[in-house]
Amino acid sequence: MLSVEEAKDRAMDLVARATRAGADAADVVYGSSSSEGIQMRLGQLEDVERSESEHIGLRVFAGSRSASIGSSDLSVEALDELAARAIDMARAAPEDAYAGLAPQELLSLGPWPDLDLVDADEPSPAQLRAMAEETEDAARSVAGVSNSDGASAAAGQGVFALATSHGFCGGYGSTSRTVGASVLAGEGADKQRDSAWRSARHGADLPPPAEIGRLAGERAVARLGTGKMKGGALPVVFDPRAGGSLIGHLLGAIAGSAIARRSSFLLGRDGEQVFAPGIAIIDEPHRQRGMRSRLFDGEGLPVASRHLVEDGRLTGWLLDSATARQLGLAPTGHAARHGGGAPGVSASNVHLQAGPLSPAELMADIRDGIYVTELIGQGVNGVTGDYSRGATGFRIVNGEIAGPIAEFTVAGNLLAMFAEITPANDLEWHRALNVPTLRVDGMTVAGD
Repeated sequence: MLSVEEAKDRAMDLVARATRAGADAADVVYGSSSSEGIQMRLGQLEDVERSESEHIGLRVFAGSRSASIGSSDLSVEALDELAARAIDMARAAPEDAYAGLAPQELLSLGPWPDLDLVDADEPSPAQLRAMAEETEDAARSVAGVSNSDGASAAAGQGVFALATSHGFCGGYGSTSRTVGASVLAGEGADKQRDSAWRSARHGADLPPPAEIGRLAGERAVARLGTGKMKGGALPVVFDPRAGGSLIGHLLGAIAGSAIARRSSFLLGRDGEQVFAPGIAIIDEPHRQRGMRSRLFDGEGLPVASRHLVEDGRLTGWLLDSATARQLGLAPTGHAARHGGGAPGVSASNVHLQAGPLSPAELMADIRDGIYVTELIGQGVNGVTGDYSRGATGFRIVNGEIAGPIAEFTVAGNLLAMFAEITPANDLEWHRALNVPTLRVDGMTVAGD
């Protein structure tokens, strides 16, 4: 794996080769990663995994035509061939009036903040094994746990670099640390499975492995005796594990590509009251140690904290340069690169701001409702906003969590659901998309 500075140099070198080969403009993305993981099952070592990858992607422009190509071979000969082939491909490609590099005058030229994304303390294989053992031992010690799918601990690192022919060159490194377990509870026909996982940039930000293991065991045991239910129009409360997906649907609907294709249920609602007053959803790309923090976007444009929803109102779209040109708007610094190819669109660290009520207070007036811990399947129409997904969770009876239930669906329309969201005060900060417990009134629940 190259260092950040070496990666930047390699990206700039390939840009230079492409322009010498005849490209009118070019950009290069370099990405590399390595990871090591240990998996334990029933107290025995089950798997040791080590992976490494390195990729460089080149995008070239010949007038309004463009082509992308990538390689994991970074030798001089391979890069020369890559540049020549990319030019030939671009000259044969169809014209695209919206394609091109980001506006030069908008480029982020630094200096960039230190987001503390690299943990210099890399755990050894022995330490990873001890973490996985501790996690599984704690999970199996929970009364009612009968078997284990295993526990794992992993450490990874990566380097990203971007260079363009019109003056941008930047890069940064990051690390990841992950611990988790999946266990089974019960015997015979009444067996249930659940899990707990945590990831962080720094190992010091992870809870103790035993805490993660106990949570996995307690979740599995809590599902024993799962029953079914009849349907109806009921309030639905989403556990943070499940509720984040609702905001994920919002992000997909405000992506510039969906708006440009006119395939979003939020089309034409820019600036409108989509959520209840007081609701705020915020994108924070410069969050310290954030799981999706970044110094700049995938085209070299600056990134900054932004309210995607402010006081319940939608504030606009997530735009890369191409969709911004298509819509006659300015790019918003949300371009994302995943290897080769043209940029896509992605938010960074997103959270829905917490409300004033505890989860217990949020549920206190629910005589009959549903608490969802897991959502199954897709069942979302991004054009109309129609929503129907399989789920598992618990009954809410007279404001209290009651018995576990499964094999039911929750349905509605995302516009109506967004308008009814009420957040609790239990927001945590360990995911890329963080939400507190969410209550949505008036959903349709279909059961047995």
